[in-house]
Amino acid sequence: MESIITLYKIGHGPSSSHTMGPANAAKYFKNVYHNADKYKVTLYGSLALTGKGHLTDQAILETLSPIKTEIIWNVRETSIKHPNTMDFEASLNGKVLGSNRFYSIGGGAIQIEGDTTTNTVNSLYKEKNGEEIINLCKTNKWELIDYVKHYESKEFWKHLNEVWNVMQSAIKSGLDGSGVLPGKLKLMRKAQILFQASADTLKKRHIDKKNVLLMAYAFAVSETNASGGVVVTAPTCGACGVLPAILKFSQDTLKVSENKIIEALAVAGLIGNIARTNATIAGAEGGCQAEVGVACAMAAAAYSHLIGSSNSQIFQAASVALEHHLGLTCDPVLGYVQSPCIERNAFAAIRALDAANYTSLMQIKVLFNYDDILETMLETGRALNAGYRETSTAGLASIYNKKKLSKTFKKKFDIKIT
Repeated sequence: MESIITLYKIGHGPSSSHTMGPANAAKYFKNVYHNADKYKVTLYGSLALTGKGHLTDQAILETLSPIKTEIIWNVRETSIKHPNTMDFEASLNGKVLGSNRFYSIGGGAIQIEGDTTTNTVNSLYKEKNGEEIINLCKTNKWELIDYVKHYESKEFWKHLNEVWNVMQSAIKSGLDGSGVLPGKLKLMRKAQILFQASADTLKKRHIDKKNVLLMAYAFAVSETNASGGVVVTAPTCGACGVLPAILKFSQDTLKVSENKIIEALAVAGLIGNIARTNATIAGAEGGCQAEVGVACAMAAAAYSHLIGSSNSQIFQAASVALEHHLGLTCDPVLGYVQSPCIERNAFAAIRALDAANYTSLMQIKVLFNYDDILETMLETGRALNAGYRETSTAGLASIYNKKKLSKTFKKKFDIKIT
């Protein structure tokens, strides 16, 4: 496995695979063909179908600026290796200088077709999965945080401090926001409303104040992301609200130190890293179970660490959290990382808390471990109809198109209604 530092990327939302990934590909390509006077970028699969709502074109154009760039949205091509495929071509005075095919594989990471040097994974961790990690920890009498410390460098811990600072800033930005989110959906921001809900109202309706606080934090980060603000991939932009919400909630309610928060980030990152290595964290490849589901597992592990759970309980919490997201589809309405994405972050945060508390109460032999759940998630993701893997052609996205868009809107938004 790679260093966890590569999992936690800092950048602008709203999507790591559709915004950060394409921007990284553009940056790489521009560096190689810096003397070009024109670029042509062709987007395929999920990038072509939902790229406009995810601001994919803006990310590419801004990165390649000021060179003239043509964006082609190829929604017809189906014979592609990866659902997030893009071709870059550079030319000078009408003559083609060169081209590359890139894959945005989730969490802002990219692969370059045919480039073995760039695609090589720099393994840091020798263990490949959760079972191997638990066995090594038993042998050495380590907690999971000791395992991470054994491999990671001082630079990693500095990065985690920056990650936590960005997460807190994203929470503050979201709580300060009001009005509607950018884009055609015109969704009302809810973080501030939830955060300011009065104690009397909550008491009258028998609503747990802690749950509302937790949801407010998740909404805050997700709304910052939806606005194109700076967030951390945890493990992706689309699922970036779950882990920060749990960490801020823990800081408020458990009164844990900054050092413990950083440790929890490391443990959560380990859980996310295992998922990225052995399954996927890309919604276009595995559905929302791969994004919000893994984020929930990471958050459950983080909270488990903070309440002093054992290594096996931490992995059990991650398993329970992910298990109950299996089959979750990725169907963003109009391609925006807003509906149903933001609410899914909030309720995943609550589920993460419940999973951690549940597993802390017992030490039992489980039928399925975290590795089993990941294998199932990957299998399930591959079995999902393509429409349910971040294409906005099925699920809630298609229902919205059918019910809400008039013929006038159809023409304006260039959306096919069936």
